[in-house]
Amino acid sequence: MSDLKALFEQAQKDVKTLTKKPSNEDLLTLYSLFKQGASGDVSGARPGMLDMVGRAKYDAWAKLKGTSPDEAMNKYIAKVKALLG
Repeated sequence: MSDLKALFEQAQKDVKTLTKKPSNEDLLTLYSLFKQGASGDVSGARPGMLDMVGRAKYDAWAKLKGTSPDEAMNKYIAKVKALLG
């Protein structure tokens, strides 16, 4: 396993240890960076208007289209470190 992949997986564990819930903006950032790092560009249909949470998550992920998975993993790791202080 690559070092980046190991750090990415560790950041996924570390984010669960946050004592304070991150802001909605931070949560969307974490979600989109995680999805881009793990799955690549957004796929599937955009959720309907009544699914506001799903739509916000989809839109946040779609903004990262074209970002390499490695870059997204690095940004995810950095974001988790920033939130942990």
